[in-house]
Amino acid sequence: MGLFLGSAHYLLAGVVFALLVRALLGKKAIRRNGEPLRNPPDTLPLVGNGIQFLQPRWNLLSWFDRCQRQFGYETLALTVPTLPPSVLIHDPKNLDYVFKHEGLFTKGNFVKTRSWDLFGNGIINADGDFWKLQRKAGLSFLNTANLRVLTDVALPQYLSESVKELEAAKPDQVVDLQDVFHEITTKLMGKMAYNMEMHFSSPFSSSFDHASGCTAQRFQNPLYPLTEFFFGHKFRQSISTVKKFGLEIVSRAMRDAKSISSSPPPSTSPDDEKLDSISGSLIHSLLSAIPDSPSTVADAALTYLSAGRDTTGQALTWTFYLLLSHPEVLAKIRDEVRGVLAREQAPLDTTSSSLPFSPTVLTPLSAPYSLAVFYESLRLYPPIPFEIRQAQAATTLPDGTFLPKDSVLVWCLWAMQRSRLTWGEDADQFRPERWLDENGTIKHKGAAEFPVFYGGARSCLGRKMAEGIAVQVIPVVAWGWEFEGAWEGGQERRSGDSLTLPMEGGLPVFVRRRGETTGR
Repeated sequence: MGLFLGSAHYLLAGVVFALLVRALLGKKAIRRNGEPLRNPPDTLPLVGNGIQFLQPRWNLLSWFDRCQRQFGYETLALTVPTLPPSVLIHDPKNLDYVFKHEGLFTKGNFVKTRSWDLFGNGIINADGDFWKLQRKAGLSFLNTANLRVLTDVALPQYLSESVKELEAAKPDQVVDLQDVFHEITTKLMGKMAYNMEMHFSSPFSSSFDHASGCTAQRFQNPLYPLTEFFFGHKFRQSISTVKKFGLEIVSRAMRDAKSISSSPPPSTSPDDEKLDSISGSLIHSLLSAIPDSPSTVADAALTYLSAGRDTTGQALTWTFYLLLSHPEVLAKIRDEVRGVLAREQAPLDTTSSSLPFSPTVLTPLSAPYSLAVFYESLRLYPPIPFEIRQAQAATTLPDGTFLPKDSVLVWCLWAMQRSRLTWGEDADQFRPERWLDENGTIKHKGAAEFPVFYGGARSCLGRKMAEGIAVQVIPVVAWGWEFEGAWEGGQERRSGDSLTLPMEGGLPVFVRRRGETTGR
């Protein structure tokens, strides 16, 4: 459904939008080697690309893809009324320059004013000392020892609990795999980062998802202050719910710190002791780093929660969407599992456990094909499909494009990761083998070619966490169950409005156990 289509505020926005067309007249063209940049397809007189940005988000992503297919690595001019001079880049060399000059290309006021209500001083918006403090807390949380507890203790436990929904499903019952995967990542982040029991079905989750969608629309709708004034009641309610939850995380952590120091809770098993020893480590690190500002700690906590919960859960959802139409890839995952179990002499579980085998034998090293499947899914369906930065000073990109101060720079991962110039003629195909060398070892791409984990000083802290989750969840679920799409018409699944890439309507499937614990 379009941003305004079928609603009264579409007409209102259209009228006011026309009044703002004159804003274009005062803009100077951005140039490359002295010549004005070319315009993208469908650029209109006066309104420029403004109409494109008012389209449904899925259509906007398709338009970005058209741009790179038509112009290759060429930098293009983006023109939207009320926005600063802007460019769309496709060349990995230009993106590498951005990554290497993080202080020059920041989120800037353009991004911060739009995302502030949701993320505040969280690491997404933070610069300078605030950013360094939050980054340090994240590094402390995602250290090697904590990641080992995640893969050896927490993930097997929560994976086992979440797949019980698959286990209990009747032949004619529809299960939403997106909910299943988000429940796993929500539980993991809740316990390990904040020492809280969290569930994806909570009121916070629905409020955050709505607020994220409205925040994303701010980047497409230049008149969002006006439309939110008239139609933003639910958005404001959602923001209030999200903020209250963030402060609840902080206040609970402060209470826990006092109670634990006076009487540490008993552990019931060695695994519980390991998990309890690191639970809440992120929120306590944030409180230590920023002791005098609970609201800032809450902003940081919510940002990390979104990054750790949503992006990985969505990536797993798109992975199984692709696997539904690629049975040959599914078969290779199962072959890899068979090989790992044989090498590790790990038996199939014939007990009452819902997991067919212990997932701890699966690592990025032992299961490279499963990791390649995950990477290939991230390439085609990046959880953050486009990025925006603002130049803090005038500069020149490697291709000769001169960017004046405050100009906006956009790159669309959705489009760049489908580029035939970078990925070959089969760039549109789902082919995990492109990530493996002749020995079956993972081939890594540079951040400028595969920017899904960003690059430079702000590279993704959670990459190893996401990889560790993926190489357990994908093989275990693929080995234990068969799936059949349960949505009407078998049409292409699309993403809804969000800052990330959730599957609109989830991933409804019919589920069947594969030969019980034998994996037949």
